[in-house]
Amino acid sequence: MTDSGNAAIGNTERIERHTLAVLVVNEPGVLARVIGLFAGRGYNIESLTVAEVERPDPTRGQGLSRITLVTSGTRMIIDQIKTQLERLVPIRRVRDLTEEGPFVGRELALVKIVGESGAENVRRGDVLRIAEGFGARIIDSSESSFVFEVTESTEKVDQFLAMMAGLGRLEVARTGIVALSRGPESI
Repeated sequence: MTDSGNAAIGNTERIERHTLAVLVVNEPGVLARVIGLFAGRGYNIESLTVAEVERPDPTRGQGLSRITLVTSGTRMIIDQIKTQLERLVPIRRVRDLTEEGPFVGRELALVKIVGESGAENVRRGDVLRIAEGFGARIIDSSESSFVFEVTESTEKVDQFLAMMAGLGRLEVARTGIVALSRGPESI
């Protein structure tokens, strides 16, 4: 596999993008171990989000955190990643949301668009029309800038950014993907 993760080994295996949900015991060093697993084997993490999902209970001990990560590789590499993750001691469960069926995934982006240098205003009408089309919320505005919050699929966030790029200078902060399986199954 090349550094970009887009070429297949021997050009015979297809590179697949997978979203994994990992439930871990919330203790110091867990995230470092997960990242170390990827780094040590040369795997790339395209998106990573982590948050506590269950607070510690004095009777049960430590709480739980959920890691949602997106990675790419051949089927063999994805299987290796899942197997290696399952072997890490603080990990309670690993689910491949891509493989298991439909899931809902969203990403939050804060997007600042600033008018060109010396310009008094960004093209307000165009900016607001595009933002409305994507369901983006105005978080802040001034004479020469806007800050929007957009929560959508990664593809839609990418489209929003592409459309805004021609209207001014962009500054972007993205959360990475959070995802849940559809239906009654849970991690």
